[in-house]
Amino acid sequence: MQTETLIYIILAGIIALFLALFQYFTKKRSMSKLNMLFSFLRFVTFFSVLLLLVNPKFNQVTLTTEKPNLIIAVDNSNSIVHLNQNEKVKSLVASLSNNEALKNKFNLEFYTFGEHFKNSDSLTFLEKQTNINEAFNQLSQIYKQSNSPTLLISDGNQTYGNDYEFAFSKYKQAIYPIILGDTTSYTDLRIEQLNVNKYAYLKNRFPIEAILVYSGNASATSKLQVTQGNRTVYSETVSFNKTKNSRVVNFTLPASTTGVSSYKATLTPMDTEKNKINNSKNFAVEVIDQKTKIAIVSDFIHPDLGTLKKSIESNEQRSVSFLNSNEIINQINDFQLVILYQPNNKFKNLFEVLNTENKNSFVVVGTKTDLNFLNTIQKNYQYEITQQLEDYQAELNLNYSPFLIDDINFESFPPLKSHYGAVDFKLPFQSILNRRVRGISTQDPMLATFETNGRREAVLFGENIWQWRAQSYINSKSFNQFDDFIGKLVLYLASNKRRDRLNLEYESFYNGSTNIVLKAQFFDKNYQFDARQQLNINVKDNNSGEENAFPLILKNNNYQVNLSSLVPSEYSFTVRATNENISKSGNFQILEYNVEQQFLNANVTKLQQLATNSSGASYFIDETEGLANDLLNDNRFVSILKSNKNSLPLIDWKFLLLIIALSLSAEWFLRKYNGLI
Repeated sequence: MQTETLIYIILAGIIALFLALFQYFTKKRSMSKLNMLFSFLRFVTFFSVLLLLVNPKFNQVTLTTEKPNLIIAVDNSNSIVHLNQNEKVKSLVASLSNNEALKNKFNLEFYTFGEHFKNSDSLTFLEKQTNINEAFNQLSQIYKQSNSPTLLISDGNQTYGNDYEFAFSKYKQAIYPIILGDTTSYTDLRIEQLNVNKYAYLKNRFPIEAILVYSGNASATSKLQVTQGNRTVYSETVSFNKTKNSRVVNFTLPASTTGVSSYKATLTPMDTEKNKINNSKNFAVEVIDQKTKIAIVSDFIHPDLGTLKKSIESNEQRSVSFLNSNEIINQINDFQLVILYQPNNKFKNLFEVLNTENKNSFVVVGTKTDLNFLNTIQKNYQYEITQQLEDYQAELNLNYSPFLIDDINFESFPPLKSHYGAVDFKLPFQSILNRRVRGISTQDPMLATFETNGRREAVLFGENIWQWRAQSYINSKSFNQFDDFIGKLVLYLASNKRRDRLNLEYESFYNGSTNIVLKAQFFDKNYQFDARQQLNINVKDNNSGEENAFPLILKNNNYQVNLSSLVPSEYSFTVRATNENISKSGNFQILEYNVEQQFLNANVTKLQQLATNSSGASYFIDETEGLANDLLNDNRFVSILKSNKNSLPLIDWKFLLLIIALSLSAEWFLRKYNGLI
């Protein structure tokens, strides 16, 4: 409390005392005990009121004890069952959760990881993938400012994601790996990897690369066979020894019929092998009749050109050619889509040919675009000419309906540069992305599509889309999201098929370890997205004849259903709208492959290195007796006594109002009782 405030309180006491004495101890009144009581009650009232006016503040210090956290992160993937460690893991987790000494020293926090990272101690060991690095990424955000030693209960085998070996550089906690599995070396032959294109072209041969690995000391001979159904389409004898323990086999197979062709590669196992599951792998190839050809036309070099080519050709069904505005004229019928990058008056003949041939096109407008020429050569839209440039950020239009668009975090992308000015469309259009200027939505289109006379067109108002692809990689550690977005746009523009009210998005085949999600869009009679419809899917296993029905769930601007629970087989399906007689059917195949069953041992080396680098310690699952004592006796993990100082104003003390009310009431009652009122 400050000295000034203390002086005010003393003055308040003096004033309150003076007023009380003045009212009850004048020359006209006696010094009776009753008057002394009245003066005291009046003094309390005056002093309390004056204290409220002064409103002094009092410091309140609260002491709290903050225990360190003990993070217990458990591998919930299928590999734990495959290594016969699931019961040991459950027993260890139960033992830790019931250890009273640990609970007294630590706040126990349980997490599971596999495909997903969860705050839970429920163990199923059903997850099909393992991403240990993602678990550390999540934990580093949650326990950034606390002392939280971490028990990592895992076999250390990661199936996807960045390498977790260097997680300690971001996750600043002591890590204690509990190693599941043994270190015994077993003789093993396995197909480490099969590299094959997703698509092949009819009457061509497609390449396959098989990486074969051998673990053992003695020499071994095996046979690599590739079968299609009951027919062997390729075989080769392969030999290994202790020094030559890997082989790369390259061969080709013919693509004789269109559609999905399924194969099985098998490396004949030895009798002494412990794990024979990793000796075979299924794969499939979709055979298509021809590629979709896209031409990119530009009269100057720009990074956007390479970005568009990479994104489009990420799908092997498409090929891109670079041409100038003169070269394309005589080859126009060789392409299903023409991309015109920043056109100028040199593109006059090309625009005329596109109109004559009724070809689909995609126009990119940037800082070097001749707007006067563009406004003159076509009448679908007019761009306001201001001679100024502007940076425009993108905003996704969730109501876009011609095809499915996923939000790939467009708002985080760098702005595109284009001319400042409004765009006036002269025909109906749909905007995929709208412009934002300095964080303010303008509702002006940045990327839009429209249809005229049976031809599909798109226009992008902005250059430097190469920065978007780079930002997408930063956001998701992959180019796939951006490439898929461009791929969907190109797929729509390169097609002239009549628009359907029910559209489906799915793959022709899936690997057994991947999530299987089918998406759908349903439109009303005016081709507006209908979010009120109920869609159901009926899935039939073509091998067993078993049928299952699932509802599709509305999510953003599409319906979705997760079919990951289906077993590997060939399936046919029908999606049907319950309120209308509209349906669409298709087929897909799930290949038998469980990546979690490919391991023989724990990754001991990497887990031990992680423990060393993070100043922790590693334990095998059968040698954890001293784990609890080691944690309890580690002086790094101690409770912290924290003091919290709060400044409380007197006006917040509600009892003072009660004192004022009681003193006034008591004085009134006593005066009334004694006949003074």
